[in-house]
Amino acid sequence: MDFEVIQGDIAEESADVLVNAAGTSLQMGSGVAGALRRKAGQEINEEAVEKGPVDLGAVAVTDAYALDAAWVIHAAAMPHYGDGRATAESIADATRNTLRRADELGAESLVMPALGCGVAGFALAEGARIIGDGIQAYSPESLSDVRLIAYSDEEYETIKRVAEGVTGGAE
Repeated sequence: MDFEVIQGDIAEESADVLVNAAGTSLQMGSGVAGALRRKAGQEINEEAVEKGPVDLGAVAVTDAYALDAAWVIHAAAMPHYGDGRATAESIADATRNTLRRADELGAESLVMPALGCGVAGFALAEGARIIGDGIQAYSPESLSDVRLIAYSDEEYETIKRVAEGVTGGAE
């Protein structure tokens, strides 16, 4: 499946599903989780924590509250904060489980950050390649609009470059 790389604040995006880069506790701390929590309200964190903890690579779904989405999928690509780092396997599993769950929800559009990168400590270029490969290999049922989002200029340039290698330049 094809995907697009965009730059911006995930909490300001509009889609059926916004994806949170979560730890296994589902506690919404900083980074992507913090941005989503600030915009959605504290209720999203409370609902997420009630659904945790989850296994590494697993996902949980909450309401999107004040976000411009129907759902937030919390993808646990990293252990609970301070308990380790993301791995290639956890990023691949979280990506695959996110796409599958979005299809189960009947979602057509999804915005996903670089799961497992940033505070989770996994190298951005390698993480973006794993995510891009996972999206490319996925056969969607309802999903037709998947966007991989980067926040900073540097992150965007890295993800865009990696995505062009994954997709052969066809975004």
